[in-house]
Amino acid sequence: MLPMAKAYKRYLVTSALPYANGPVHIGHLAGVYIPSDIYTRYLRLKGCDVVSVCGSDEHGVPITIKARKEGITPQQVVDRYHEIIRKSFEGLGMSFDIYSRTSSPTHAATASEFFRKLYDEGKFIERTSEQYYDEEAQTFLADRYIVGTCPKCGNDRAYGDQCEKCGSTLSPDELVDPRSAVSGSVPVKRETKHWYLPLNDYEAFLREWILDGHKEWKSNVYGQCKSWLDGGLQPRAVSRDLDWGIPVPVEGAEGKVLYVWFDAPIGYISATKDFTPDWEKYWKSEDTKMVHFIGKDNIVFHCIVFPSMLKAHGGYILPENVPANEFLNLEGDKISTSRNWAVWLHEYLEEFPGKEDVLRYVLCANAPETKDNDFTWKDYQARNNNELVAVLGNFVNRALVLTEKYFGGVVPACGALTDYDRETLAEVAAVKASLEADIEGYHFREALKEAMNVARIGNKYLADTEPWKVIKSDPARVETILYVALQITANTAIAIEPFMPFSAAKILRMLAAEKFSWERLGATDLVAAGHRIGRAELLFEKIDDEAIQRQLDKLAATKAANEAANEAAEAVQNIEQQKDSCTFDEFQKMDIRVSTILSAEKVAKTKKLLKLTVDTGIDRREIVSGIAEHFTPEELVGRQVLVLVNLEPRELKGILSRGMILMAEDASGKLRLLSPGEPCTNGAVVG
Repeated sequence: MLPMAKAYKRYLVTSALPYANGPVHIGHLAGVYIPSDIYTRYLRLKGCDVVSVCGSDEHGVPITIKARKEGITPQQVVDRYHEIIRKSFEGLGMSFDIYSRTSSPTHAATASEFFRKLYDEGKFIERTSEQYYDEEAQTFLADRYIVGTCPKCGNDRAYGDQCEKCGSTLSPDELVDPRSAVSGSVPVKRETKHWYLPLNDYEAFLREWILDGHKEWKSNVYGQCKSWLDGGLQPRAVSRDLDWGIPVPVEGAEGKVLYVWFDAPIGYISATKDFTPDWEKYWKSEDTKMVHFIGKDNIVFHCIVFPSMLKAHGGYILPENVPANEFLNLEGDKISTSRNWAVWLHEYLEEFPGKEDVLRYVLCANAPETKDNDFTWKDYQARNNNELVAVLGNFVNRALVLTEKYFGGVVPACGALTDYDRETLAEVAAVKASLEADIEGYHFREALKEAMNVARIGNKYLADTEPWKVIKSDPARVETILYVALQITANTAIAIEPFMPFSAAKILRMLAAEKFSWERLGATDLVAAGHRIGRAELLFEKIDDEAIQRQLDKLAATKAANEAANEAAEAVQNIEQQKDSCTFDEFQKMDIRVSTILSAEKVAKTKKLLKLTVDTGIDRREIVSGIAEHFTPEELVGRQVLVLVNLEPRELKGILSRGMILMAEDASGKLRLLSPGEPCTNGAVVG
């Protein structure tokens, strides 16, 4: 027999802090924020004491990189994106109790105090190590500030912590030909001192707590934790040489800040402090259940590192669950902020006004709960048109419109129930237990199916009872049918509220009803006989092909821009370095003349050579040039070119070549003839 689940007095729900170096995209939503919001809204409907916290992570290296690129301060970067993210979350209906930020005074004080307590108790170890230093910029380089060639896939734009092309985790020392992303110079190694949290000291605790105590965690979370623990934990730096962040609060730490992975999770604590003076009961009481919602790239930080920090500090509870999702791709390609390959939330809200719940629905229905999934605009359209419009919207509209048509918008009295009526209502009531099991087990995709089943039951009920036909022969029976249909409609509003809050509120407005608690789900008296409902409106509208094509065209333009940027970057990298300097007198020795190609023919028994006869303005001469693989003889005849006429003659394949045709070779290896911008007299001197 399974042990009974512990009853908690309150809940603390945390959502991974998004980096404030860019907007939020659908990958973030599907991975973290929509699951978190579904769970939080469900708990609130049940009347639970729950606090949901989130906020902007504002001290990461990507933020300083963004600031350097744009020529502004890191504070200006985080101020801009914090506001964009906050408004976007608000627009999508994220029900955080507080959306805070790690640049707040409360957070600075909390993180500093946390570090200082561990420091004073000797929980850190100090180490001096060699790290990369940019002599030109006079700064130590964080991993993200070092670029070079990936040793695994050969990508020559890999970072010191990760290769975004192949996804490999790297260290700066693994990069081939590392260089500074700040100045472009080759960095050197210099000694620097940092503080480390010895994770190895907490390995036994973590093994017992996770591997023995939380076998119910999702397999991707449990498996990754086990892999780390089996591989043996190592001390991890908690400070960085950087000029942006929370200063390390000890003497002799000038120019050093708290490492972002140490700083950021403390943001959950500081956000709760800013929300309520009773914050400690959510962080220090065993009667509180804490749940971290994160993406799979944050599993180690939230299951290994942060719990070790909390254990080292003492007095804090540990997360009861960490339901991490996998990644969401976009149209078959990995979502990438740097490549702008994403559907950005703030842009979606502008381009699809009133369709907040459509996005919430699609991202939950296609959530990457057990494996990476793919978002496509065609699937988005199909789910809206075939599920939201045809199932949910259709049922609600029919129930309300028929009530208005036959009974003037007044809920009719319920007569004698048939067996089929009772079976249908029992089906609706049975949804509650399945919904609860799925939500509390963090299976939100299955839970959404159960919520939609209420509308499916309603649709089937109306289709089977056919009130539009029965009204002619048995109006009293139709009163009962529509009474039942309206109870199912009200139940639908309860069932979908965690997933689609805007639509649930709209159903309640159309029913002219107040919000129901979760405990009322399955009830058969939610709207009383004699109650006047409101005006029926379409709950959802079809999305046409044109709207979808605009999004596909937008992505196609992004892909084309990325390809052009990649080609340009490769061209820059393939350009030959400047040759040794020459004097003006040395340059003056070269006699370059405008000339016209009079004839051209391939040199026998060669693939590359052409024999050209040219008019140099001085004379007519023959020049042998290795360009046969790039130009046909017909292309060359009559063209004006630049010729180095005083190049020492050389015999090639029995032909005396007197001069050189000047060419340019681009990064792709394509040759281009150099010629005067306008027609010139043969013999004109270039110089």
